[in-house]
Amino acid sequence: MSMAEPRPLTPSPVAERRPVYEIERLSKTYARNRLIALTDVNLTLHKGEFVSVVGSSGCGKSTLLKIMSGLLPPTKGRVVLEGKPVTGPRVDIGMMFQQATLLPWKTTVENILLPIEIREGRAAAQAARPRAMDLLQLVGLGDFATVYPGELSGGMAQRASICRMLISDPAVLLLDEPFSALDELTRDFMNMELQRICAERNATAFLVTHSLAEAVILSDRILVMKPRPGRIVEEIVIDLPRPRTLEMINTTRFGEIVGHIRDLLGKEAFV
Repeated sequence: MSMAEPRPLTPSPVAERRPVYEIERLSKTYARNRLIALTDVNLTLHKGEFVSVVGSSGCGKSTLLKIMSGLLPPTKGRVVLEGKPVTGPRVDIGMMFQQATLLPWKTTVENILLPIEIREGRAAAQAARPRAMDLLQLVGLGDFATVYPGELSGGMAQRASICRMLISDPAVLLLDEPFSALDELTRDFMNMELQRICAERNATAFLVTHSLAEAVILSDRILVMKPRPGRIVEEIVIDLPRPRTLEMINTTRFGEIVGHIRDLLGKEAFV
């Protein structure tokens, strides 16, 4: 069955979960409103849902993520997390970037506790140390708490970054191509780890990625964006069973979904 006429999908279970992050009629313009980066973006993230956004370079993915994180104000629209407008960076927003950005003079556990130390002081960070150790166990780094970043592999450093993102128990996880700098095998492993961690914590996550396969293997829904102006042109519910496995990449259905997204993006996907 071709993706041009996709088979009927069962209703997504996330429809019954409570909204966590809500965006309505979002627009962003630059250069005195002459450059439209985003227009009429509507988006709802539900508790425990994993959503990805894909699109060619320049479609506004990074701009959308910056607005969601509070790093960039919207020109128009409503941006609300847990019922409160997002007007700047917040403790209940967890961010993870392409690079681990761990401080080389601090140990792994000290890097994880850094957000709390900056915000609340050293005493609060020390009080949170047991929680940091629990997170290290969660990601398989329990024996590396006192190791410095220079002694960690790329994948281990990113796992430490996951812990640092989770230490404040954020309401939403915003992921900016967090594994793009890793080799393919490590990236596959980290995607499976991310799926496991999100499932165990019932985390709400939003991923920006250029990898269609990564988006499909991780997501409950994928938003496809096109540029000039940046907008969401289609929402795709991923009807693959969970937990996902890397073997699913070789299935017919997986290939249909990836092919459909690639057709939507056209040649722009390869720019």
